[in-house]
Amino acid sequence: MQIQILKSKIHRVKITQAELHYVGSITIDPNLMEAANIIENEKVQIVNVNNGERLETYVIKGERGSGSVCLNGPAARKAQVGDVVIIISYASMEFEEAKNYKPVLVFPDQNNQLL
Repeated sequence: MQIQILKSKIHRVKITQAELHYVGSITIDPNLMEAANIIENEKVQIVNVNNGERLETYVIKGERGSGSVCLNGPAARKAQVGDVVIIISYASMEFEEAKNYKPVLVFPDQNNQLL
Protein backbone atom coordinates (compact mmCIF):
# COMPACT_ATOMS: atom_id res chain seq x y z
CA MET A 1 0.00 0.00 0.00
CA GLN A 2 1.30 3.44 -0.96
CA ILE A 3 0.61 6.49 1.20
CA GLN A 4 1.31 10.21 0.80
CA ILE A 5 3.84 11.56 3.28
CA LEU A 6 5.51 14.92 3.89
CA LYS A 7 8.68 15.01 1.77
CA SER A 8 9.84 18.61 2.18
CA LYS A 9 8.75 21.88 3.72
CA ILE A 10 9.95 25.46 3.42
CA HIS A 11 8.45 26.94 6.56
CA ARG A 12 7.34 30.58 6.73
CA VAL A 13 8.79 32.40 3.74
CA LYS A 14 7.49 35.76 2.57
CA ILE A 15 5.90 36.29 -0.81
CA THR A 16 8.19 38.72 -2.62
CA GLN A 17 6.18 39.10 -5.83
CA ALA A 18 2.83 38.20 -7.40
CA GLU A 19 2.53 38.11 -11.21
CA LEU A 20 -1.08 37.66 -12.28
CA HIS A 21 -0.41 37.75 -16.04
CA TYR A 22 1.98 34.80 -16.16
CA VAL A 23 1.53 31.11 -16.80
CA GLY A 24 0.74 29.66 -13.36
CA SER A 25 3.37 28.39 -10.96
CA ILE A 26 5.48 29.49 -8.00
CA THR A 27 8.97 30.86 -8.56
CA ILE A 28 11.42 29.99 -5.78
CA ASP A 29 15.06 30.90 -5.18
CA PRO A 30 17.11 27.78 -6.10
CA ASN A 31 18.98 28.02 -2.78
CA LEU A 32 15.70 27.39 -0.97
CA MET A 33 14.70 24.66 -3.43
CA GLU A 34 17.96 22.77 -3.00
CA ALA A 35 17.92 23.09 0.79
CA ALA A 36 14.39 21.63 0.84
CA ASN A 37 15.11 18.93 -1.76
CA ILE A 38 12.48 20.37 -4.13
CA ILE A 39 13.09 20.27 -7.88
CA GLU A 40 11.84 22.34 -10.78
CA ASN A 41 8.35 21.32 -11.97
CA GLU A 42 7.62 19.47 -8.73
CA LYS A 43 4.05 19.76 -7.45
CA VAL A 44 3.79 21.71 -4.20
CA GLN A 45 1.09 22.88 -1.86
CA ILE A 46 1.18 26.52 -0.74
CA VAL A 47 -0.43 27.40 2.59
CA ASN A 48 -0.90 31.12 3.28
CA VAL A 49 -0.48 31.88 6.98
CA ASN A 50 -2.02 35.36 6.60
CA ASN A 51 -5.35 34.42 5.01
CA GLY A 52 -5.67 30.62 5.23
CA GLU A 53 -5.65 30.07 1.44
CA ARG A 54 -4.31 26.75 0.17
CA LEU A 55 -3.38 25.94 -3.40
CA GLU A 56 -1.38 23.49 -5.45
CA THR A 57 0.95 24.41 -8.29
CA TYR A 58 4.39 23.54 -9.64
CA VAL A 59 7.82 25.05 -9.00
CA ILE A 60 10.03 27.05 -11.34
CA LYS A 61 13.50 28.32 -10.50
CA GLY A 62 14.00 31.95 -9.64
CA GLU A 63 17.20 33.94 -9.31
CA ARG A 64 19.76 32.25 -7.05
CA GLY A 65 20.37 34.09 -3.78
CA SER A 66 17.49 36.50 -4.34
CA GLY A 67 15.16 35.03 -1.71
CA SER A 68 12.42 35.23 -4.33
CA VAL A 69 9.10 33.52 -3.73
CA CYS A 70 6.66 34.64 -6.43
CA LEU A 71 3.15 33.38 -7.08
CA ASN A 72 2.34 33.44 -10.79
CA GLY A 73 -0.88 33.34 -12.77
CA PRO A 74 -4.19 32.76 -10.96
CA ALA A 75 -2.28 31.81 -7.79
CA ALA A 76 -1.22 35.46 -7.53
CA ARG A 77 -4.75 36.22 -6.32
CA LYS A 78 -4.24 33.93 -3.30
CA ALA A 79 -1.52 36.03 -1.61
CA GLN A 80 -0.14 39.53 -1.38
CA VAL A 81 3.49 40.58 -1.31
CA GLY A 82 4.64 40.23 2.29
CA ASP A 83 2.28 37.35 3.14
CA VAL A 84 3.94 34.46 4.95
CA VAL A 85 3.49 31.04 3.34
CA ILE A 86 4.52 27.45 3.92
CA ILE A 87 5.60 25.47 0.84
CA ILE A 88 5.01 21.73 1.18
CA SER A 89 5.85 18.78 -1.07
CA TYR A 90 4.68 15.22 -0.58
CA ALA A 91 5.92 11.85 -1.78
CA SER A 92 4.22 8.49 -2.33
CA MET A 93 5.89 5.54 -0.69
CA GLU A 94 5.20 2.16 0.76
CA PHE A 95 3.70 2.22 4.25
CA GLU A 96 6.67 0.49 5.91
CA GLU A 97 9.19 2.75 4.14
CA ALA A 98 7.20 5.82 5.21
CA LYS A 99 7.52 4.86 8.87
CA ASN A 100 11.27 5.57 8.73
CA TYR A 101 11.31 8.47 6.28
CA LYS A 102 12.57 11.81 7.63
CA PRO A 103 11.27 14.86 5.74
CA VAL A 104 13.51 17.82 4.91
CA LEU A 105 12.44 20.93 6.82
CA VAL A 106 13.86 24.36 6.00
CA PHE A 107 13.39 27.41 8.23
CA PRO A 108 14.58 30.53 6.33
CA ASP A 109 15.09 33.90 8.02
CA GLN A 110 12.74 36.88 7.57
CA ASN A 111 14.45 37.74 4.25
CA ASN A 112 13.93 34.24 2.81
CA GLN A 113 17.61 33.43 3.25
CA LEU A 114 19.03 30.24 4.72
CA LEU A 115 20.36 30.47 8.24
